[in-house]
Amino acid sequence: MNGFSTEEDSRDGGAGAPGFGHICCLVDDGERCNRPAGNASFSKRIQKSISQKKLKLETDKNVRHLYICDFHKSFIQSVRNKRKRKGSDDDGGDSPDHDAESPEVDLFQLQVNTLRRYKRHFKLQTRPGLNKAQLAETISRHFRTIPVNEKETLAYFIYMVKNEKMRHDQKSDSSIH
Repeated sequence: MNGFSTEEDSRDGGAGAPGFGHICCLVDDGERCNRPAGNASFSKRIQKSISQKKLKLETDKNVRHLYICDFHKSFIQSVRNKRKRKGSDDDGGDSPDHDAESPEVDLFQLQVNTLRRYKRHFKLQTRPGLNKAQLAETISRHFRTIPVNEKETLAYFIYMVKNEKMRHDQKSDSSIH
């Protein structure tokens, strides 16, 4: 925090690219995970689903990042998928966890300036001085509320790809003549 690196910073990789040089931030059944961290982060939403499942996973209070290893990422996803399959027979999709079917976007990988631009664009009200994790969590809550018509979006995407390709072909043809 004061600009000097500590033993912990050097052990966990300090600042830099997401997950680069970091060790997984999780404590699994009382034992700190020593696997290298990937770029997946341990969000509040994941913490909530883990606590509901009564898993013995928690973050190490001594680390300054929220990156987890690929092993724990796969483990958490498998636990979430089991819940989804079990609930699909019971409740017909009316549960509050219905949005778990859509893929989760890890906004923690974005730069802080990008998160701030998103916040400014959508005029999100937040308290001043949020750190990156808090800002990403706030934005991901908003992001999940945006309705998307998948058919319309895919059709528009395909249309734009075809038109850009045609436009690109016309530019290259005109430069030959």
